[in-house]
Amino acid sequence: MKRFSILAIFASAALVACGGGEPPAAGEPAATPQQQEAAADTAMQAPAEDAAAEEAQPELVEESAAEEAAVEEDKPIVLAEAATPTPPREWKFKEGQHYTRMVPTQPTVGGADKIEVAEIFWYGCNHCYDFEPFVNRWLETKPANVRFVRIPAMWNPLVKLHAQLYYTEQVLVASGKIADPEQFRAAVFAEYHRRGNRMASIDAIQALFEKHGVGAQDFQNAWGSFEVSQKMRVGEDLGRRYAITGVPTVVVNGKYRTDAGDAGGYPKLLELIDELIVRESIR
Repeated sequence: MKRFSILAIFASAALVACGGGEPPAAGEPAATPQQQEAAADTAMQAPAEDAAAEEAQPELVEESAAEEAAVEEDKPIVLAEAATPTPPREWKFKEGQHYTRMVPTQPTVGGADKIEVAEIFWYGCNHCYDFEPFVNRWLETKPANVRFVRIPAMWNPLVKLHAQLYYTEQVLVASGKIADPEQFRAAVFAEYHRRGNRMASIDAIQALFEKHGVGAQDFQNAWGSFEVSQKMRVGEDLGRRYAITGVPTVVVNGKYRTDAGDAGGYPKLLELIDELIVRESIR
């Protein structure tokens, strides 16, 4: 009797807590104490069974992941292959025949950031005058990694005077006193080779500069400047290091020396210069 009272109280409390229980319909027999006890035992066991069911649930694997695993297993083994050696390049021009390799390599005017092509010239040289249009056309399409410079020869007093003319010209171009460098350079060549003006004195050279819009004071300041003197010393030193005996001579990167006679003419000389640039680019 005591057991029945406890179970009845427990069942009534459960109905009140859920908030949705209904009493037995009229005419239906009330549950016996044994039935109520069995129902209570079933309710207490349900959570444990639910938890066990959740733990027993199989882990889901996406179909795409399964396919990737299968592909990895079926992937063929690729064996490493040895690199194919690059065949030696065929060069058109030959050392000792078309150009001279200077040993050791000599300094250049600019830095090592570019391949330097230097033309050693003299304004009074007929061959330099003839080579000028070839060089100018080549400069229009020269590679971006190339720096072109000119170095005046300095063999005797007249040639050295023209070298000072060239470096004075450079300083005045840099300061904006000469607006069109190429036009002025062509005028200097024409003055010597077409007008017969040997420009053998400072006065004759100054008159040429004044003719092309450079004031007398600007010319004098540039002509006697430390900058021109320094350029003269560098140019003379490089001419000696490069062992220049004739003009026009071309030196590529302080390493290769050549001229039109060795290359086989001006067009061939430019082809050779391009080939030497390629040599320096891939080393």
